[in-house]
Amino acid sequence: MYEHFIQERSDPKAVALFQRQDISVARWRQAHLAHQRTLQQVQRTLRALGARLMVLRSPGVVFDASDASLVVTVGGDGTLLAASHHVGSIPILGVNSSPVHSVGFFCPANIGNLQATLEGALDGSLPSVRLARMQVSVNGRVCSRRVLNEALFCHAIPAATSRYLVTYGGHTEEQRSSGVWVSTAAGSTGAARSAGGRVLPFASEKLQLVVREPYLESRRQPQPAPLKLAQLVFEPPDELLLTSKMTDARLYLDGPYRQMPVGLGDRVVCRVSDEPLTVFGLGRRRSDGAPLSFPVKKPKKSAARKKGRRLSV
Repeated sequence: MYEHFIQERSDPKAVALFQRQDISVARWRQAHLAHQRTLQQVQRTLRALGARLMVLRSPGVVFDASDASLVVTVGGDGTLLAASHHVGSIPILGVNSSPVHSVGFFCPANIGNLQATLEGALDGSLPSVRLARMQVSVNGRVCSRRVLNEALFCHAIPAATSRYLVTYGGHTEEQRSSGVWVSTAAGSTGAARSAGGRVLPFASEKLQLVVREPYLESRRQPQPAPLKLAQLVFEPPDELLLTSKMTDARLYLDGPYRQMPVGLGDRVVCRVSDEPLTVFGLGRRRSDGAPLSFPVKKPKKSAARKKGRRLSV
């Protein structure tokens, strides 16, 4: 935020708020400095380990990692999620550059354990988890096979009612709500959990549907009729169909940046993808859903130097 609004754009309002130390921007510079320190240390450490680097300054940049040994993201979960859409079979490691200011659920590395974590990821000794991803298509056209966290389907206007049909297991139900979350097991501790969903094991290939704020009023019955498909968990080869009854809806994949319009009668299908993602440094979940990071041993000698080869990152 500091780099974007203050350094690059010199946004007048942001600059004025920053100069008078307004509470809305008070933490920007601290987060920026922490991020820069971590980013520089990551690059120094990787080069010292014998890696050849290609550095991308924005997680929104499209890139091809097929000739790399490892993808390293420096930021928080948003950075890793954005980058993961361009990563196929190459493993990924998330570095939380500012743990005090950002969420790093998928980011076990930080400035305090960089040497050991990066070396373990490069030589393959750091334990990893294979996370199932989701494939989402609209009207038979695949939008993404690499949704790691969740998909949100809702009206384009947040205050408007989302109207749609849910079809699963031969049953179709008409619903009105604030929208629906469809999450992977990895993303089940995020928005889906906040909306009342279940926490699923990391290794699970199941997907989960959770309706946000369902509209339950019924004029014909004295008591609201509960929705039968307000929450469900399914696994391959099952798939979920959402049929839009809205002329202006949106489908968001892994956050706000990957979005697409959905119109009246359009059909959204969610199923488990055949492209899982390997993430270094995550273990099983705790009972509250948080990941358990693997203990990292102190480095002995760089695997890259010891083997006399260079590693692309």
